[in-house]
Amino acid sequence: MKNIIIYDTTLRDGNQAEDVNFSLEDKLKVAHKLDELGVAYIEGGWPGASPVDTAFFKEIASRPPKTARIAAFGSTHHPSSTPPADKILAALIASKAPTLSIVGKSSLAHVREALRLTPERYLEIVRDSVAFLKQAGHEVFFDAEHFFDGLNEDAAFSMATLKAAAEAGADVLVLCDTNGGSLPRAVAEAVTKVRKALPRTALGIHAHNDCELAVAVSLAAVEAGAGMAQGTINGVGERCGNANLCSLIPVLELKGGNCRCVPEGRLALLRDVSSYVTEIANMTPFNRQPFVGRSAFAHKGGIHVSAVNRNSSLYEHISPAAVGNAQRVLLTELSGRSNIVSMIRRFGFHLDKDEPVVKGLLAELKNKASQGYDYAAAEASVELLLLRKLGRRGVRDFFRLIRFRVLESKQINDEKPLSEATVTLEVEGVVEHTAAFGDGPVNALDRALRKALYGFYPRLKEMRLVDFKVRVLAATEQYKGTGSVVRVLIESADQSGKWVTVGVSCNIIEASWQALIDSVTYKLYKDENENRARKLAD
Repeated sequence: MKNIIIYDTTLRDGNQAEDVNFSLEDKLKVAHKLDELGVAYIEGGWPGASPVDTAFFKEIASRPPKTARIAAFGSTHHPSSTPPADKILAALIASKAPTLSIVGKSSLAHVREALRLTPERYLEIVRDSVAFLKQAGHEVFFDAEHFFDGLNEDAAFSMATLKAAAEAGADVLVLCDTNGGSLPRAVAEAVTKVRKALPRTALGIHAHNDCELAVAVSLAAVEAGAGMAQGTINGVGERCGNANLCSLIPVLELKGGNCRCVPEGRLALLRDVSSYVTEIANMTPFNRQPFVGRSAFAHKGGIHVSAVNRNSSLYEHISPAAVGNAQRVLLTELSGRSNIVSMIRRFGFHLDKDEPVVKGLLAELKNKASQGYDYAAAEASVELLLLRKLGRRGVRDFFRLIRFRVLESKQINDEKPLSEATVTLEVEGVVEHTAAFGDGPVNALDRALRKALYGFYPRLKEMRLVDFKVRVLAATEQYKGTGSVVRVLIESADQSGKWVTVGVSCNIIEASWQALIDSVTYKLYKDENENRARKLAD
């Protein structure tokens, strides 16, 4: 078993993405989540570069990870200074991180044009910086910035920077594809060259994704002899991002020829870690992300579903459970009866695809899809539809609408409109009439609906809105322009999960109401099922 050291830089390089900005508490939470996954190194940031990064090392020392080593990032000392007097190196040592990573130029063009130094002077800076940190008792990694580009420009100088760092005691030489423009074959050849020249020093790869090749480049480097792979969760990072560890780790473990990246049994935590980082970073999930994306093992076409029902490996390159994901069968206008049968099995029903109820469900779903209902995205709505059709216990009318009314008024141009909703429901045989103001008509409806239901179903207070999407569907002769049909998707969540519901109408309020009541009904259905299961267990 070949062990590959995983060095995670989500908190430093990942934080440089334009849409990512981790707070101190965010960093601490993500660090401990990465520790659960079992990565070997967690790079916390650049001490001294920002108050958050400096504070991170102080706080993580008081609640350290169980197994991962914390690394601090910096650079070689300033040309006008010496190592003992340099503020950058002093901040690295003051961080008390056991591992220090320093970046240095390995491209002669950068040394001459960006730093305006002679090659001899810069090699001295590299050697002295590494040696100083080693003498302070730290593990030291040297990040050879622009290494592959530099190797093409002036191989002698690029190799000399590595030799200078290695002679000074660097524990790992990290070869960086900083501009993200290198091809896998060229990287493999370069790593092989370095491996032969410096056989006693460990090598790492740090690849950026500007050509969509960061994972491929990292794999090529590992195959050529690199023992460390660096990257970020979900591939976040500057410009186009870094090597995506959510792809790199499973490829190495499941397809990389007997490699181990995280402790045994931890790979199944990968999807959870990916989702956690997405949530903390307040980013929109990338559903089509390989391995961990919501759509990674989703099947839409009837032929595909029929095949995976017999043997999932016919259309799945790994078991979804290996990375903590799950197979999903989608119901759309492209669905066949196999899709219906597969989804019904999730609820404990085993039906043949030729049974009348299956044919009826498929016809109804296709009719709904033709009207604009996107059941591939709104699985909670389709689950409710299927269970009602099958007479599943637990799915019932928790409430019945008598009427609702929404009032919108605006008096002064600069003032925001006033939204008020009144809702009359029958709940458990009792008529409830409530009213509420809101930030817009849907919010007002939501508040009025909850107000009517809280007394009967208090656990609704756990439910929160996560996302609200409106899409105008293709215009028809009857519905076009501002009267077009719209589809509303509402994503809701509680402490145990998330779900999506759908509504369709030429009236945006009506479409929102459909999605809203499905969302509330799904929450109540889940809660009743949990209560029933708990009572049976007792």
